[in-house]
Amino acid sequence: MTELVLGLGLTATISAVVWLVWGAVAAEAAAGFGLLATVLHSIAVALLKPALRGSTKKLFGRWAAGMGLRLLGVAVFAVLVMTQRELVPPLPAAIGFVGVLLPLLFSEIRLLR
Repeated sequence: MTELVLGLGLTATISAVVWLVWGAVAAEAAAGFGLLATVLHSIAVALLKPALRGSTKKLFGRWAAGMGLRLLGVAVFAVLVMTQRELVPPLPAAIGFVGVLLPLLFSEIRLLR
């Protein structure tokens, strides 16, 4: 739950800054990819939590599945930037995705304590 709140807060903050710098279309791209990062990270954490008390093999398998989901987000970014350039400006979209995903990844460390 805290991942979701943190992700939404980061998305709103980054989108507001992007809107001030580049305008509405850029802010929509940043918000969309910030939300994508939040959703993918939340799913990854939901996969990981049940395995924290299990075997190491299960833990690493679920961790790898979560990282695969995040990599899927990178693939979605690449495809949309290449095919929908006017709707998805590359730099604001990347700032939205990475600017939300990296802090969420660092916050995941709390789960492993």
